[in-house]
Amino acid sequence: MTAAEREVLEANAAFYAAFEQRDPEAMDALWAREAPVACLHPGWEPLFGREAVVGSWRRILLEGGAPPEIRCERPSAHVAGETAWVVCAEVVPGGELAATNLFVREKGAWRMVHHHASPLPPPARRPAGFRN
Repeated sequence: MTAAEREVLEANAAFYAAFEQRDPEAMDALWAREAPVACLHPGWEPLFGREAVVGSWRRILLEGGAPPEIRCERPSAHVAGETAWVVCAEVVPGGELAATNLFVREKGAWRMVHHHASPLPPPARRPAGFRN
């Protein structure tokens, strides 16, 4: 694993820590300030722009909608220059979501520019090649 991949996995872990701890300030700090951002929460329309995205997280974390617990499993980091992404499973009560988290390097730190999560089918119905 490269140093950049480790850094991206650390940024990804910080995202899930902010989510689990319901910390809107930590969540805000993780999102890019210069690059365009977008987010696709499960069952929502796509959100574009930092204000809409960070505002959605503030509502989820403070007003409800966040699962009582969430953890990231099987994260896989991929780095291409100043862009990186993590594909992982979000384990929540009652099931799993597939998630892709996209990062860019801003002022030397990996910042999130996109989060997309969607439900996974039950294990018996997952296609061949799915990473467990």
